[in-house]
Amino acid sequence: MTTTFDFNDGNGPVPAHRHPYGGGWVADTAKVADTAYVGPYAQVFENAQVFDTARVFGEACVYDNAKVYDSAWVYDNAKVYGSAWVYGSAKVFDNAKVYGSAWVYGSAKVYDSAKVYGSSNVYDNAWVSGNARVFDNARVYDNARVYGSARVYGSAWVYVDTSYRPSDRAEKSDTNEDIFIEMNNKRYRLVEVEKS
Repeated sequence: MTTTFDFNDGNGPVPAHRHPYGGGWVADTAKVADTAYVGPYAQVFENAQVFDTARVFGEACVYDNAKVYDSAWVYDNAKVYGSAWVYGSAKVFDNAKVYGSAWVYGSAKVYDSAKVYGSSNVYDNAWVSGNARVFDNARVYDNARVYGSARVYGSAWVYVDTSYRPSDRAEKSDTNEDIFIEMNNKRYRLVEVEKS
């Protein structure tokens, strides 16, 4: 007898099973290693892959063609989908979403209601939190912190560069919101810098 489960993705009940390590629901089309943990309320479906010692728990969902591996954790109500990858010892939690072709890896954290998408990368010890959005080809890494209602997009790079000296051409960005980045226990307001 085939067991089915409705992942509420519009496809109705599909063949699925309880993962032996944690008891979470896994669609038969998804690939989850026996060494990976899928908690009792977590879901892995469509063509998603979870392997190595990765953990998906709480009410987290990993789906589409997403991959979670190494010792990465996805938990609480977080979602990883599209062609996104979460790996290394990265953590995605709270109500965060990682999707598109985004990669979150190293010891990076994406949490609160943050979203990382497009072809963005968040890695090393970077944190993305609050209602922050990191998208397009943005790169956030080293010990950078992007939080609050920040928006990092386009081909932006946010990182720790100890050789950086503020440009005398830096001006306040013409936006309605201030954007702050915390690096090395100091808080900086992000400004727009014109290219010469």
